[in-house]
Amino acid sequence: MVLPRRSWRDGLTSAQAQGWILLAPALAIYAGFALYPMIEVFVLSFQKWNGLSPAREFVGFANYIFIFRDDPVFWMALGNTVIWTALAIVIPPILGFLLALALNQALPGRNALRAVFYLPVVIAPIAVATMWKWMYDPFFGLFSTLLTDIGFQSFIPDWLGNRRIALYSIFAGYVWQHAGFSMVLFLAGLQGVSDSLVEAARMDGASRFQVLRYVILPALRTTTTVVVVLSLIQSLRAFDIVYGMTLGGPAQSTQMLALWAFTQSMQIHDFGRGAAVAVVLLLMTIAVIIPYLLWRARNDKAQGRSA
Repeated sequence: MVLPRRSWRDGLTSAQAQGWILLAPALAIYAGFALYPMIEVFVLSFQKWNGLSPAREFVGFANYIFIFRDDPVFWMALGNTVIWTALAIVIPPILGFLLALALNQALPGRNALRAVFYLPVVIAPIAVATMWKWMYDPFFGLFSTLLTDIGFQSFIPDWLGNRRIALYSIFAGYVWQHAGFSMVLFLAGLQGVSDSLVEAARMDGASRFQVLRYVILPALRTTTTVVVVLSLIQSLRAFDIVYGMTLGGPAQSTQMLALWAFTQSMQIHDFGRGAAVAVVLLLMTIAVIIPYLLWRARNDKAQGRSA
């Protein structure tokens, strides 16, 4: 007896078919505005193009060879990006977590405080850069004025002109803007922590630190993963605030990979090398995020089995 051949359509239920139909517009938009530009940048990284001429010249790996062997700015940008990323996945999430713990308590005006701390997140990064650049002004800025008023005018540094501290001065503005984003995610996670578990731990004599360590933090594993991944992606994409405050200076000391890709393409008019820098940045992002997600998945699975 010969069974009739079944096509893939026969395996689709009506619910699955409806799901694909509903997903189709979003998938089309994602393919047109995300996947296609990524593929185009990857192809462009193997070509030489000034952005104006209709013809593109295929140069193979010449762009990659140049940025790795003959471009010292690329290595400065890579080092700054690594430093920035290492700080960005630690400081804003920790600060956001502490704010979430404080604002999860029954405080007067709690909702207003939440809005105040979240407000910087909705401000455009270029506007944040303008604000902090004014505050760092050595003559009329807020910080210089405060130091002068308390008699420490001799200790006023050149916040954005000193190669040693310029990157960290910019990062302070970045923390001010992004800590509220981590705070909101952790606040949402704290709403899912069982009050009965917390009360049971306290009745058993657990201190506040022990409740935090053994009850709250394990319950926030998923939220922590989301916060770290999003913080990592945001840090690797850092562009606007650096561009608005220093343009990568002084002497390329605040140059970042995203900014250098933009500079190569839009200012030097070498879109091939700019695309090569962008591809390196994309590969860095994938190389960090995927192993982290796999590690967290294995860790959560192991903890689930032990529980």
